[in-house]
Amino acid sequence: MANKIFNDPIHGNIELEPLLVKIVDTPQFQRLRFIKQLGGAYFVYPGASHNRFEHSIGVCHLAGRLVRSLKEQISKAPDSTIKITDKDELCVKIAALCHDLGHGPFSHLFDGKIIPKIRENVNGKIWKHEQGSVDMFDHMLEENGELEEEFNEELSKEDKTFIKEMIVGPPKSIKDRNNMDETDKTWPYEGRPKQMAFLYEIVSNKRNGVDVDKWDYFARDCHSLGIGNNFNLDRCISFSKVIEVDGEQQICYRDKEVHNLYDMFHTRLLLHQRAYQHKTCNIIEYMLTEALVLADNFIEFQGKNGSVRMSDTIHDMKAYTLLTDDVIHRILESNDDGLRKSKGILQKILKRDLYSFVGEKIFPGGTFVRKVASKDEVAGKKGMPAKERMKLQKLSLLKKTFKRHWKTTRSFAKLLPVLINLL
Repeated sequence: MANKIFNDPIHGNIELEPLLVKIVDTPQFQRLRFIKQLGGAYFVYPGASHNRFEHSIGVCHLAGRLVRSLKEQISKAPDSTIKITDKDELCVKIAALCHDLGHGPFSHLFDGKIIPKIRENVNGKIWKHEQGSVDMFDHMLEENGELEEEFNEELSKEDKTFIKEMIVGPPKSIKDRNNMDETDKTWPYEGRPKQMAFLYEIVSNKRNGVDVDKWDYFARDCHSLGIGNNFNLDRCISFSKVIEVDGEQQICYRDKEVHNLYDMFHTRLLLHQRAYQHKTCNIIEYMLTEALVLADNFIEFQGKNGSVRMSDTIHDMKAYTLLTDDVIHRILESNDDGLRKSKGILQKILKRDLYSFVGEKIFPGGTFVRKVASKDEVAGKKGMPAKERMKLQKLSLLKKTFKRHWKTTRSFAKLLPVLINLL
């Protein structure tokens, strides 16, 4: 099977190897066509119609470009002990292609707001889409025999571990390091040795956040939203180099690229200010969250062992494959009385009958870091002036009142008068 070329509006022609094409041509990957990259922003920005599908292909393309650039730089250093193999490059590209397989409806809205409101944690920890990506990756291989066969022919078990580690981060369960060299005792990964640490910084950089995932979505989001982007990713790729820093091989950039990197973080700030945290986007996403949380007990998906409710699909990848942005249409088309409230909220969004924006306040840094005194501490401070004690007691009362009323009303409009009466 020959390489396949995808025509992308951001990066131009993208060429993918046969194994990558087989991954793209699975139901698990095609599902990403139906998940909006920017969640509820499409209800505000008409151009924000791009999906996780094209973003994932773009990240794969950039990951390949960066690996090849680093390989070229390393080859120019004859005394270098590092060698990037073709298998390393393929693994990095697979991780980049599959890094978002675990996203749910409206992308970050699902794992960032919907799931936390329905359940506090999963198996003692907060569930994130990265874990879903790893689970979906395993499910994809299980469900597509030809793909799994080719995958096992080209890559080893160690390579598979490496791919998953690049997506989700280091395994938390590694405790026994007796078989490792003394110098590698603190190395948390199993897929590749410490000498190849820089490979873990390409798709999802846990060290400084500079990675190809951001490079693609900055360019793609700015293009779709109509927001200017001064960051030049091509220069970053060209001026990247692997250098040993603090005993680890890291991806570094020329000093003259510092202003380009400033532009990268400034672009991120602009995107948050103008789009990701846009007040109307936040209102719509709040309403979508409310609608889907209310619908959780009344909408089901077919899993491996029968039907499961929406929030339980994160444990059943067969059911999760069916869960996309289309869930709101299932609610809107339903006549189930249990979905009446959810349906009403979604109809309000479509009619532009949105919740009101009450206001906002920017607090100085450290406002919420300072410790609030408890009752015992207040009582114990005998030397504290009466006014200060009153302030602390009032603050404690406001905090408790907010928590109690918020659980029942979930409405700022109803909560505000109650808090004002206490002031």
